[in-house]
Amino acid sequence: MSVVGPEETLDPLVGNWDVIQLARGHRGSTDDRLTAWRAVAARPDTSNLLDLGAGVGTVGLTALWHLPKARLTAIEAQELSHGLFRRSVTHNGLDDRVDAILGDIRDPECLPADRRFDLITGSPPYIPVGHGTVSPHPQKAHCRIEIRGGLEVYCEAAKRWLAPGGRFVFVMLAQDARTEAFPEAAGLKIVERTDITFRVEQGPFIAVVVCAHADEPVTRVTRSLTVRGEDGAWTSAYTDVVYQLRDFPPERRPRPRN
Repeated sequence: MSVVGPEETLDPLVGNWDVIQLARGHRGSTDDRLTAWRAVAARPDTSNLLDLGAGVGTVGLTALWHLPKARLTAIEAQELSHGLFRRSVTHNGLDDRVDAILGDIRDPECLPADRRFDLITGSPPYIPVGHGTVSPHPQKAHCRIEIRGGLEVYCEAAKRWLAPGGRFVFVMLAQDARTEAFPEAAGLKIVERTDITFRVEQGPFIAVVVCAHADEPVTRVTRSLTVRGEDGAWTSAYTDVVYQLRDFPPERRPRPRN
């Protein structure tokens, strides 16, 4: 019996784990994978991971695969995405490693008041209300348009639940001034920023940012990654990241796309 319905797909995510997604809904993206990549690098020793606005789980589950000692807590406000995520967790045999919470990250009572996490991830929507076309599909709309708020909400939630010495990792538009402003306003500081260029001629489009509490004495690191070179093919640097991230066994490993 198939684990997916007629409007769903079961897609390889990382290692031997799959993700259940809507065929025509919001789906896992390169943004999600790169967020997980920098998160794992930021705190490879963590035992407690929190994913804010988890969606169908692509960020949290990708990070969890590479964090064998960790337990994942994932908060998602949309019942549809939450339901898909829970089914993926069960399909992958991860019920004992994942706490899936249906809730709004703006609500401090989503978690007990004393809960703190060494690593927090988030892939917030990045288009302000009134500045983009709202998809009629509610799942797509909430993942692109800041209907419940955007990065500022994620930064406030991260500040609330981030343990001392912990790291908050998010993805945002590279050229948006809020990428730098909102963490600072929430009492966080940027300790690493990776600008991602999808095509050489376009320049940096997104940035994956690692934050700490503002009072932590850490020197900032800035790096960059180009996905496709002038020939349109994946760069060797990005190919290495993909293989590292997805960690597929040989029989599931895709060939680099041109």
